[in-house]
Order: sequence, then structure tokens, then C-alpha cells
Amino acid sequence: MTDTPGNPGGSTQAAHPSGSSPSAGSAPAIHAIIPAGGAGTRLWPLSRRRRPKFLLDLTGAGRSLLQDTVARLAPLAATTTVVTGAAHIAVVADQLPQVPRDNLLAEPSPRDSMAAIGLAAAVIARRHGRGAVVGSFAADHTVADRTAFADAVRQAALLAEQGWVVTIGIEATGPSTAFGYIHAGDPTDMPGAPDGRRVLGFTEKPDADTAAAYLATGDYRWNAGMFVVRAGVLLDHLAELRPQLAAGIEDIAAAWDTPEREEVLAERWPALEKIAIDHAIAEPVAAAGGVATVPVSMGWNDVGGFDALIGLVAPRNEGPATGAGVLDNINGADGAEAVDGSAPEAPRADVRAIGSDGALIASTSGRTVVLLGMPGAVVIDTPDALLVTTSEHAQDVKGVVDALSGAGREDLL
Repeated sequence: MTDTPGNPGGSTQAAHPSGSSPSAGSAPAIHAIIPAGGAGTRLWPLSRRRRPKFLLDLTGAGRSLLQDTVARLAPLAATTTVVTGAAHIAVVADQLPQVPRDNLLAEPSPRDSMAAIGLAAAVIARRHGRGAVVGSFAADHTVADRTAFADAVRQAALLAEQGWVVTIGIEATGPSTAFGYIHAGDPTDMPGAPDGRRVLGFTEKPDADTAAAYLATGDYRWNAGMFVVRAGVLLDHLAELRPQLAAGIEDIAAAWDTPEREEVLAERWPALEKIAIDHAIAEPVAAAGGVATVPVSMGWNDVGGFDALIGLVAPRNEGPATGAGVLDNINGADGAEAVDGSAPEAPRADVRAIGSDGALIASTSGRTVVLLGMPGAVVIDTPDALLVTTSEHAQDVKGVVDALSGAGREDLL
């Protein structure tokens, strides 16, 4: 890639006109992209292939993680596009009646984040122009401070208008080995984006000592996979770095709003390279000097396991389950589906916790669940599976799912 002044990352087709730096407060509305995929295996048996975690209310908020993500982005978004698996498109449509059906893109099969985000960006570029600023945000994360989130996204949009690929950098609360890290360099000195910093590189999940050393410098942030960029800049980088993948995506996007969609999708989608946007775009473009980050502290949580849920579900302060966190209305998370594809109403659980402060209990079975002298326990009760563990072992749940898969227990996945 050629390093063109005023055009980070060197995509000459995406260069911003000289002297057109925006002023503070003039950030464009973004075209929000929400990749909604994955099985959430660390949250089994609540999260299943047929009803993964983004479709569930896992925080007691009264809406699914996907619905919460759309609501969080609504004040910032010119449009919202959701990319999800074909098996989930009907339920996603039911949960998001405010999103036009044409903005729900169904993947025939998982091809990782680059294909999903790239397709959405290409469709948006054809509908709204290659200068449209797009922002990609996972469907299954939570954010406590929405004001801080909105400010970071607006700063990112201003940087994106100038040709940067921008990632939101999460202020780390500790030396976690569960997340990737962003190495932030000098300020971008962009009017209206005072927190913007150049990205020197990305690191995959480090060991604990390395993570601690990173945080001691003050120059590292967690990578939450949030990207803001002009659609044309993203597609130009992809065409240069992964030309075959880019060509396939562009062909599918060209046919998306035509009668040829299904034919082209069936022909081109299975051959698309399976790669994450971090590896396809973020890492190589950062090496060329074209990635910026906006660091923010906003109470972000990736809801990556039951240990995370313990921190998100407030303990009850009265009643028979006082001191424990209880989820008893997660919208039929036992993996079953009604005839019309919607989730059945799960029976409300009778949960009792005695001497079990800090425990997390979720039940969709209708059974009475009693914890006696089990502080910090995790009890997940569904009609066909019961999980009992602790927060310390929450990340090991994925291994249980892998073992069930190896044993051919597709009925439990």
C-alpha cells in the first residue's frame, strides 16, 4: 500500500479532499453494521445453535442483547444493517420490527467476520455511496455508559471521514488474557476527535505477564472488534489485500437488490475466504499507518461466559433468592422453537437461595431450584441439560460443548 499524505493506509481512491477537515460536532451519522453470529458456547446450555446468545435476554434488561445493541446505536445511525445466519433471520426480523427487512442480510453459512462485514459495507456502498461511513459492532456485547460510547463513535466517524480505519479501544480494567490488545501511539491531532491516537499494532490474546506489562505502559487498550470506516476505504483495502475475497463480495453485493441475488449468493458465497476482519484489514493496514483508535471507558462487557454474567445480573435484595442473581425470563433459551420460529414462553422458575450470596441461577425448566450454602455457584437449569459450576470454571464450559459435539450429541447443541 502506498502511504499517501492525508489518506491513511494509502488507498488513493479513498482520499479525502484537501482542506476539508470537519469541525468539532459535525460527525456524520454512521451506517451501523451488526454481525449477529456465533453459538455462544461458553453460555451453554442457555445459548444454543438454534437460539444463540445474541437472541437472548441474558442481563434481565427485558430485551435481547441484539435488541439492546440496536437501541444503543439508534441515536448515531443513519441506517442499521444486521448480518446473521439464514437459520436466524426470521427471529431477528421478529425482534427488530423497526429495521427494514431489506437491511437484514442472511448468510447461507458462516464465513467469519470479514465476509459478513464486507458484504454489508458493499451493499451499503451501492445504496448510499462509497463515501458512507460504516461502523461495525457485535450483536452480543453490553455497554453501561452510553454517553461515553456515543462520544467515542462520533470521534471515530470524524476520523473515518478522513480515510482512517478506526477501532474503538476499550480501557482495560485488568491484565486479561481473554482479549486482544491495541497498541496506541501518538495523537492523530484531528479536530473534533481529541482522543484519537494512531495504532502501532495489534496483539492476539497475550499471556498474563505480557498483558500486565502492556497495561503498565498506559499505551494499550482491549480490542473489542468495533470498527468505523468509510465504506469505500474498507472495500479498497480489501481489494488490495484480499482481491479474491473482495471480488466475491462485490459480485454478491451487485446482485443483492436484484432478482439474481440467490443465484449469485449460492455460487459465490461458499468460495469466500474465511477470515476475521482483524487479520484481513486491521493488522496489515495498521502496519502501513492507516489505523487509528479512540480509547474509551464505557463499562463494556463481551458477555463471554457465566463469570461475566455474574457481574451483569444484579443480586436480588428481597424474596426467597436474596443475595443471588436470577435470570428467569430469557425468552425460551432452552433451544426449542415454536412452530412459527419464535421462541416459546419459558415457565417462570421458582428459585430459592439460602446462604448462596453471589450465585447465578438461570432456569427455563419450570422446576423449583434451591441453592443451599453455595455462594458463588452457577446453576443453569434447562429442560434437557443441567450445568452446575463456579465462576472460576466458567470459561471451561466451551470444552464441555466440544466434548458433547465429539460424542455426537447434536440434540444438545
